[in-house]
Amino acid sequence: GAPNVSTATAVREQHGHDESMHPCAPPDAVVWPQAVGQVQELAALCHRCRVPMVPFGTGTGLEGGVNAVQGGVCFDLSRMDAIAELSLEDFSVTVEPGVTRKALNKHLRGTGLWFPVGTVGMRGV
Repeated sequence: GAPNVSTATAVREQHGHDESMHPCAPPDAVVWPQAVGQVQELAALCHRCRVPMVPFGTGTGLEGGVNAVQGGVCFDLSRMDAIAELSLEDFSVTVEPGVTRKALNKHLRGTGLWFPVGTVGMRGV
């Protein structure tokens, strides 16, 4: 519905570029799924209709990966921000794709662990 889908020009332009030098290439629509099932349904619909899908995290990339050069639907995953599981024993955490480094470190505060900038291996659910 409306709070989870936008075709507004300003929203599309916000999601059509990152921090790279590439010019803005906005998607045709932006959606904010909030659960894995919604992502699956949207992906299936886009696949059936042959519509490109563009994932969007925070828009801080440097490669132009969020540019919708062929249009399509931008999947803004920022509302999927749950921390599902933390294992202090093996230093692992399972998160949804919208969890930011700052939010994860706030959750880890007091455990003696932190997730530094540039760390690879963040595993989503």
